[in-house]
Amino acid sequence: PPLEPVTSIKVKLGLLVGASVLVAAVLGTVASAGGVSWWLAIPVAVGLALGVTQLLATGMTSPLRQMTAAAGRMARGDYDVRVEAQANDEIGQLAAAFNTMAHDLAAVDRERRDLVALVSHELRTPLTALGARLENLVDGVEPATPEAFAELLEQTRRLGALVRDLLDLSRAEAGTAPLRLGEVSLAPLLARAVADVGALGRDVEVAVSVSDDLAVVADGERLRQLVTNLLENAVRHSPAGGRVTVRAATDPGGWWLEIADGGPGVPPEHRERVFERFGTLDPTTGGTGLGLAIARAVAVQHGGTLGFEDPEADGGARAVLRMPASVSLPAQPATRPTVKPQEATMPTTAPPPGAAPAGPPAGLPAPPPGGVRPPMGPQEPAMDALFGAFWPERGVPARRDLLLASVGVGVLAAWVLPFRPTGLGLFLALAAAGVVVAVASSSKRDWFTVACATLSAVLTSMVVLRDADWVVTLCVLAGAGTMLAGATRARTVPGFVLAGLAWPLAGLRGMPWLGRSARRLTGDGNTTALVRTVLLSVAGLVVFGLLFASADALFAHWVDTLLPDWSPDDFIARAFIAVGVAGVTLAAAYVALNPPRTESPHPRAPRRVERRFEWLAPVLLVDAVFVVFLVAQAAAVFGGRAYIERTTGLTYAEYVHQGFGQLIVATVLTLLVVWATARKAPVATRSDRLWLRGALGALCAMTLVVVVSALYRVQLYQDAYGFTRLRLLVDVFEGWLGLVVLLVMAAGVRLSGAWVPRVALLTGAAAIAGLALANPDAWIARHNIDRYEATGKIDWDYLRGLSADAVPATADLAPDEQPCAVTTAFRNDDWLAWNWGRHQARETLDERDVTQEDLDCQVVFGD
Repeated sequence: PPLEPVTSIKVKLGLLVGASVLVAAVLGTVASAGGVSWWLAIPVAVGLALGVTQLLATGMTSPLRQMTAAAGRMARGDYDVRVEAQANDEIGQLAAAFNTMAHDLAAVDRERRDLVALVSHELRTPLTALGARLENLVDGVEPATPEAFAELLEQTRRLGALVRDLLDLSRAEAGTAPLRLGEVSLAPLLARAVADVGALGRDVEVAVSVSDDLAVVADGERLRQLVTNLLENAVRHSPAGGRVTVRAATDPGGWWLEIADGGPGVPPEHRERVFERFGTLDPTTGGTGLGLAIARAVAVQHGGTLGFEDPEADGGARAVLRMPASVSLPAQPATRPTVKPQEATMPTTAPPPGAAPAGPPAGLPAPPPGGVRPPMGPQEPAMDALFGAFWPERGVPARRDLLLASVGVGVLAAWVLPFRPTGLGLFLALAAAGVVVAVASSSKRDWFTVACATLSAVLTSMVVLRDADWVVTLCVLAGAGTMLAGATRARTVPGFVLAGLAWPLAGLRGMPWLGRSARRLTGDGNTTALVRTVLLSVAGLVVFGLLFASADALFAHWVDTLLPDWSPDDFIARAFIAVGVAGVTLAAAYVALNPPRTESPHPRAPRRVERRFEWLAPVLLVDAVFVVFLVAQAAAVFGGRAYIERTTGLTYAEYVHQGFGQLIVATVLTLLVVWATARKAPVATRSDRLWLRGALGALCAMTLVVVVSALYRVQLYQDAYGFTRLRLLVDVFEGWLGLVVLLVMAAGVRLSGAWVPRVALLTGAAAIAGLALANPDAWIARHNIDRYEATGKIDWDYLRGLSADAVPATADLAPDEQPCAVTTAFRNDDWLAWNWGRHQARETLDERDVTQEDLDCQVVFGD
């Protein structure tokens, strides 16, 4: 991570914010100096600032996400998780402390499982033997003799001793049995301990050598238990006729006690194992394997140490207890050694290749072989928490081919788009972007996706066929929306809206995927080598290209033909276009590769009303309003213009103009009413379905009449005031709304309309494509010229504002009138700016030998 050397999270955040603001400010200044439009400069600056943020923030929050996942796994009983902690800041220290805690909890859990297993094993043997003997006695297989009952009593005593030892050990280790400190005389205590051991009945002599006046500070009962356990262990392992010696004395740091026997001794490699639970080396001696564990726990509770040391010349085992002169209260429980946070600090750099894995932090016991898993791998990207179930990223592979292709589209756009009108260059850039999205799509065989892709290709081709900017813009936007709907396989109107929002949001959601794809460019994630290679390649291309261009005129001509102008302002504009187009293409490719969930996988059934009147009354009232409106329309038709002017005080043109906009809104609202009613009205009975079909069917039928009325009003207004682009769009839009109403009526026959949104979307895109193919500017010019020939009225300013598509429609004008209908000669500057509309306009003007100098309107015509 770039900010890994920084040791403060606050400083890291400050550097992150500062770098992002600096990048955005520099890009904004450069864009302003280069004359780049704000609508291109702002997205590019924001996108690159986000990229810088993503680069600098690499690894900053990864430990937090890992700790969140690890805590969940630990809650389920998995204590072997670890967090990768390489940073030196507060998050890195927290991760190191978390690893220490996880290691400690894993050790506790491992000891707990071992204890349960060992206790189960130790209890099972005497219980099995006891149960077998009792069954024999009950069944009469074995006679009920005093000797048999004595053996059974011995087994129960062994079980009692085992349970007692377990309780003593757990209390000592947990520190729940507080020490009752006082002055204890060792000579009497040792005498009582020897007497307790005498009950074992073994022929072993115990010799005590201790001063009668030796007194220590300790808990008498706990210390007696410690000594008794040590003596029992020594007597049990001593041979018959053997000797056990007990010595005690003081030293400068406290006092010590030594118990030595003449048995086989304890090998050095087992001197720690015998102090573990059930750590006996010879199970045949009859011990529980807990006595030494209890003795050490008591010693540690008093602040002392207990262990086996090398015996004297005569062999045997030699246990040595060293205790301090005074014991502090409260006593420290006999638990594992604690680890201070600074002792658990993880290394800040990764181990070199081939190095042995690092052991546990200082002070912690080494884990058993295979007991700890490797550190947790990379966690889910942080964007998952932001987008959640709406846009998950599961198994999305890194695609360097899509990244390189998107960059190629950006370079192509920077070469062909600037300083050229819409034409072949724009088509090449859009087609290349469409190919990238098609390659990335995860639903290439879905019929809806194929239909959307086909319509999108048809709409995109209009940038070559038509010169009218409004038509080209409308087609490009409709093509992009259709493409997104097909890529996400949306099914509903809200799904279409979410598909459109997914495109800009992909710049944020796809950041982790972009990082993975960028690291795959070199195969091993060596970004530095990639940047160095690119810089050297560009330097070599520029240096040798300039040398050869200056040395050979033909080579220089080819370079000038292939490469655009590279003035500073031109370079800035092309750079912003390259970055912007590449980013937009990459975002669309990500949407196609990993489409969001625009539809719920488990949609909830609509909550329908219980009583019919709850939906029927509002719908019938709306039907009544429609009936009254239709009656008013009939009165207007049969009453004529005189009736309208006498009744409303409006001229017929004013009456018509006032109405068609509201009728379009009424049509849209009617569709919303039908949708809401279909979701709420009950359909359980045949009567419910009949009422629903009747009420909504009548409403849709009257809506079709409203659509016809709106179209008629628009036509009358066009006849009175001429034809414009907006009025033509109103015609197309209202006609499409009428088609949607017909689709809704068809869906109402079977009360199944899940297919309507998709068909409505496809027909709407087809309507826009049909409008573009019909050449709307030429249609508007032709009808305005026909109206001019019939009435002598025409808006020459509006006609001159039309695009080159309208020029062929002006061919029949008089020579002195055509200059007032055309503003420019409409030439195609080069092959990348070629456009069929401008080509036809140029041919029309060439047939009449019209030049740019001729296009000067000298005649003022009436309105």
